[in-house]
Amino acid sequence: MPGVGESSQMAQGNQERGDFLLYDGECPFCSAYVRMQRLRAAGVRLALLDARDEPELVARFAREGMDVNEGMILRFRGATYFGGDVMHVISLLSGPAGPINRATSLLFANRTVARALYPFLRAGRNATLRLLGRRKLDVPAAG
Repeated sequence: MPGVGESSQMAQGNQERGDFLLYDGECPFCSAYVRMQRLRAAGVRLALLDARDEPELVARFAREGMDVNEGMILRFRGATYFGGDVMHVISLLSGPAGPINRATSLLFANRTVARALYPFLRAGRNATLRLLGRRKLDVPAAG
């Protein structure tokens, strides 16, 4: 499972933090998804980081072309995953415990399916945030 391309500086900074999942804590879908995954029960040790509390990390990923408004970011065992690839990797890590995990594992275990569905999930997230009157994260422009 190759990760997204990254600079050695970014790899160094993230290595210090260990494995983590960076997501929007104000997004009801993101928060529910993170809560329902049984990663700890599957033996996966992963820090769950609300991107709204991590502006430096959000900015660092933005410089690498990964906008947290466009997808969750997973750092796991030295590799970085973004968007649909995060859903794919998490489905492989969490296992089929419980009916919801079984359904998401079946759906996102295929990387191509996860990547194809992710834009629709992101569009639903963005529409829901607008309906709830919540703002997207402030992310510096890449470059």
